[in-house]
Formats: sequence, C-alpha cells, structure tokens
Amino acid sequence: MKTVLITGGAGFIGSSLADRLLEENYEVIIIDNMTENYSVKLKNANINRNINHSHYHFYKVDIRNKEEMEQIFKENTIDSVIHLAGLAGVRKSIEEPILYEEVNGIGTQNILEVMKENKVKNLVFSSSSSVYGNRNQGPFKESDNTDYPISPYAATKKADELFIYTYHHLYKINAMLLRFFTVYGPRQRGDLAISKFVKAIFEDEPIQMYGDGTTSRDYTYIGDIIDGIWKSLKYLEKNEDIYEILNIGESTPITLKDMIKTIETKVGKKAKILQMPMQMGDVTTTYASIEKAKNMIGYAPKTSFEEGIEKFVKWFKENKDLYD
Repeated sequence: MKTVLITGGAGFIGSSLADRLLEENYEVIIIDNMTENYSVKLKNANINRNINHSHYHFYKVDIRNKEEMEQIFKENTIDSVIHLAGLAGVRKSIEEPILYEEVNGIGTQNILEVMKENKVKNLVFSSSSSVYGNRNQGPFKESDNTDYPISPYAATKKADELFIYTYHHLYKINAMLLRFFTVYGPRQRGDLAISKFVKAIFEDEPIQMYGDGTTSRDYTYIGDIIDGIWKSLKYLEKNEDIYEILNIGESTPITLKDMIKTIETKVGKKAKILQMPMQMGDVTTTYASIEKAKNMIGYAPKTSFEEGIEKFVKWFKENKDLYD
C-alpha cells in the first residue's frame, strides 16, 4: 500500500482528495494547521468524515514548522506528497503580503527540504491560474510568459514553481505543478464568491458585484480538480525525471453576470446586487488551455458549470450551519 501525504488536507480540495485516495486504497497522512482564516467548523467536518478510517492519519502542524514536519516524515514511510497547503486569495494577499510570503514561500521550501532529506521523490503541487497575470485573451497555455503577476498571492505561486524546479534539478524530485482555475463545489471556503453569493441570496442579503459583470473566470468543479490530481499522481508513479506544469480547468470561461444568473436559477430566488468598483489585483479573465493535460494524463473535465452549481446549492442547503 502506497502512502501519500497531503498538506492542507482539512481544506476544500485536500479533504475531497483524501476521500478519493482512501477509495483507491492509499494510506493517507494529513497535515493542516487548522488556521481560522476560514470556518474551522467546516474544516472539522471535513476531517471527521474520515477520522476513524484505519488508513487516515491527521497531524495538526503548520508547514512553517520544519521540525514538526521532519518528525512526521521520520515516523512514516511516505511515497508521494501532494502539497495543497498555503494561503489563497488575491485581495487578502494585498493586505498581508509578508504573511503570504512566509506561508506560501517558506512553507513550500520546508516541504522540499524534508522531501530531500527523506528521499521522497514525487510531488504534486497546487499552483494557480493567477500566475498568468492580467490578460484579455485566452486560452492560457502553460508555455505563456508568467513573469508579470499582479498580486502577492500570484507572485508567491510563481516563486514556488521556480523553487520546485530548482529542487527537481538539484535533487531529482519529480514534480507535477497544477495550475488550478477557480475551483468550486461542495465544501468550498465561505469567502469564495460562489459561497458568498449563494448564502446571501438564501438569506435575502445583497451581494457585491465588482465591476460591470463582464469579467470572467474558468470555473472548475471540484470533482474535475480531484481527477486531475489523481491522474497526475499516477503519472508520477509511472515515470521518472519529471517536471511538468499543467493547467487544470474547464476551458469554458463564465462571466460574473452569468455566474449570478446561474446561481439565481438554482437557488430559485433573485439576487439583490450592489454595484462595486473593480478591486486591485483582480484579473479580467481566466481561460485554461487544457490540451497538454488531456494529452499527458488523459484529463477530461466532465461537470458543466450549471451542473456544478446545482450540486453545490444542494450541498449548501444541507450544510448551511458550517458557514456560521
């Protein structure tokens, strides 16, 4: 039985991935510091889904604490690391850029160091579409220039990609770097737009629409993200000397106006909209080219935006209390 360590494993993507790996008969080790940057109640619910599973092991550890991570690697024979931990969010990164550099920068380098020291060779890393910066045309290709990030969050993700290449070159760490495009679905964070909008519409509260509603995002359903991670892990397990960057998206941008309309339809209520100016750090559009991922790992997204929103609204109705 192979053992996979997931950093940020109590979160939205990490807990969904843990479910998949347990189904596939992996030993799963979770690292999460349970920070209060969003609902700890939601994170605890994510952990409690599997806490009694014999192949699930949870450690409350901050990735900035290298000594505690070293102990975990000594106690366990780890085959692969899926590094999802870190601070997300463009706007918060503008408010706290030093904190983002500490968590996303030093935290990632700590992971690389303990992998090197313990001869763990396989790494799947969660990068972001934010590294592409602000551009009006797509689809964005992995070969595009990413030298112009427009938020500290994007800059930390770009720096992480470069650090991982350095460790691949020096220490032969095999790495798949996945640039996620606006992940959504059941268990998502409460500070994300879809969560905020669904909650506000249910509660007859106004929503804030930044800009004129024509900005667009390549929303990617959580199930498709997990499939992309799973296929990337299997690719690493079968190959050597790997450093690859893949876009994991739907390749179907949705405007902000259409996103709101879709939510209104699935909730069955109209939104009260407050028009707001565009915010610093926000990009105009994201649009993934997924040809490389299709060809390399057989990635094929299956869930349309309408289907995904319907699934999230259904889940939200049953789990409203987790967002208090």
